[in-house]
Amino acid sequence: MDVAAAQEPQAKMDLVDYQTDPSRYRHWRLCFDGPVATLTMDVAEDGGLRPGYKLKLNSYDLGVDIELHDALQRIRFEHPEIRSVIVTSGKNRIFCSGANIYMLGLSSHAWKVNFCKFTNETRNGIEDASAHSGLKFIAACNGTTAGGGYELALACDEIILVDDRSSAVSLPELPLLGVLPGTGGLTRVTDKRRVRRDHADMFCTNPDGVRGQRAKDWRLVDEVVKTQQFTDHIKQRSQTLAEKSDRPVGAKGVILTPLKRTFDKAGLHYEYVDVHFDRESRTAAITVRAPETPGPDTIEKVHVAGPSWWPLQMARELDDAILSLRTNELDLGLWLIKTTGNPETLLAIDNFILDHQDDWFVREVLGMQRRTFARLDVTSRSIYSIIEPGTCFAGVLLELALASDRIYVRDTQGSDNPAFVMLSKMNFGPLPMVNGRSRLASRFYQNAEQIDPLHERIGAKLSPSEALEAGLVTAAPDDLDWEDEIRQAIESRVAQSPDALTGLEANLRFGPGETLETRIFGRLTAWQNWIFVRPNAVGPTGALKVYGTGAPVKFNWERV
Repeated sequence: MDVAAAQEPQAKMDLVDYQTDPSRYRHWRLCFDGPVATLTMDVAEDGGLRPGYKLKLNSYDLGVDIELHDALQRIRFEHPEIRSVIVTSGKNRIFCSGANIYMLGLSSHAWKVNFCKFTNETRNGIEDASAHSGLKFIAACNGTTAGGGYELALACDEIILVDDRSSAVSLPELPLLGVLPGTGGLTRVTDKRRVRRDHADMFCTNPDGVRGQRAKDWRLVDEVVKTQQFTDHIKQRSQTLAEKSDRPVGAKGVILTPLKRTFDKAGLHYEYVDVHFDRESRTAAITVRAPETPGPDTIEKVHVAGPSWWPLQMARELDDAILSLRTNELDLGLWLIKTTGNPETLLAIDNFILDHQDDWFVREVLGMQRRTFARLDVTSRSIYSIIEPGTCFAGVLLELALASDRIYVRDTQGSDNPAFVMLSKMNFGPLPMVNGRSRLASRFYQNAEQIDPLHERIGAKLSPSEALEAGLVTAAPDDLDWEDEIRQAIESRVAQSPDALTGLEANLRFGPGETLETRIFGRLTAWQNWIFVRPNAVGPTGALKVYGTGAPVKFNWERV
């Protein structure tokens, strides 16, 4: 099946829903023992998200990772007592064999790309929890750990491999499938595990992988433990890591209740987020509403509000909308960000969050906002922010504009209700991009001469001309030109090549300097996407297409 043939039937399938809960899990078991949680991967073979393949050998598809993402969120919010997490397998002698190959072979290019992106973000979420939430993760590899299974292990703080004389770790994508380990495998092997280049070269081109003492000597795992001692070693190590955590003792968790939302032909509708589809212009207008009042003013009241506290509910709704748009609405290539509400309220909420970061729940809410906005940064859609009188681009919602490719503000010149933007302390570091910098720092390439004066303007309503002079917006058309300029900006954008725009935006959004995350999204994922459309991978005789058929692979031997 060629790529074009795969796209058509897939487009008619049911929409993907990223919302789930433990009562609906088919592939994971989540249990708790004091300060330790255990996430057991036990994939149901017949539980694929799409028809046409079986999830054998603990292989996974998007549905498996949706459950994993949900489980991680619930550990963070609903179980503050948890300090370390064991990730292991419920299968005999197999930890995880990675992404399901037959699923990839049946999927359209767009499906593969979105699948890899979400899986990358989920792995990054494990590392984010380790860095910011006091959670440490142990990959208890109680069997063969291959491909995406090893990439899952790489995202954990420690990797412990059973020494049963057969279990190995491997990244066999190149020799078996003609592709790359697309969810951060190469990057983590070098950047995180510090595996020597020649060892990494041998490892990534050997489909059988590495086991036993050599796996430890090459830094591919932290420990190899005999089968008889494996369970006790994992338990002891998880307790040791838990003792080092700053997670609270005796705190009551916050239940993540289901989001209230509706889907219709016009778009997606939540309480604080609304998405309107304009299929003729191939755009989606995303409007985020700020509350009129600051809401709870004490930590105790914030905990009572729980999932309905605006900063958390807004972030969860926006996160769900982003994921739904990325997977289900491929033709809506330009997102128009709009806001409404009380800007003074936003600044009060921002200050409350920053003043109470030592509270575990507030810290998690800030983390939810950080991860949600980071999804925008790595989304392959063009993004414009539209600032008009009555909008609310202040503080945390100004981050939506700063995440955009362009920012347009309407200069009404003398109006009693002018458009404006407002800075808060939230714009200067608490919500970093995946490059580790604030969006302001990235915008101005860390130029202190441009950034430092902005600290003095926190809380001020900056007019269109002031925002333009400060470099906070792209253009400030007046009333006479506004409609035509916005129309032309939209029409010219959606008329350009989506592929070229994706490459352009990915190169421009982060600026100089790289992190593990930017290398995964900006480099590895870009190369993987290219390889996924090359004949050597997906052509009629490509490695991914003939895998499991017994037919020989026929490569085009040209190096390009």
